[in-house]
Amino acid sequence: MLTPWCMLFADDVVLVDESRAWVNRKLELWRRTLESIGFRLSRTKTEYMMCDFSATRHEGGDVSLDGQVVVQKDNFWYLGSVLQKDGDIDEDVRHRISAGWLKWRQASGILCDKRVPQKLKGKFYRTVICLAMLYGAECWPKKGDMSSN
Repeated sequence: MLTPWCMLFADDVVLVDESRAWVNRKLELWRRTLESIGFRLSRTKTEYMMCDFSATRHEGGDVSLDGQVVVQKDNFWYLGSVLQKDGDIDEDVRHRISAGWLKWRQASGILCDKRVPQKLKGKFYRTVICLAMLYGAECWPKKGDMSSN
């Protein structure tokens, strides 16, 4: 059984609970508390993602903030990673691969220059391109089709 929790990072708040009703209550509590001290929750930036891993319990309804329905997303960015509602990591891996190719294209002038020593090219590749591709990968479960990408 998951315990409901709340996580703060800079100006982001993550509310986790087992029911949509409890998320609505927590969200309303955050809104009232912040507004009582002069802050506001952004109605346009607030979004939610529902991970329904239960095969038996399905809950209807919306998440709302002060009567306004909050947009539901299938995935979103949080702390540099892409979170998906099905718990998969495909979008995160795809992003890391494209980040590596972007760094490769940015550095192709150096990496393809015959005047730059091979040792320096290797060091540059390991410290810039590989790091861009592998950021956060230490916690990814290995899947068969990832190696070919």
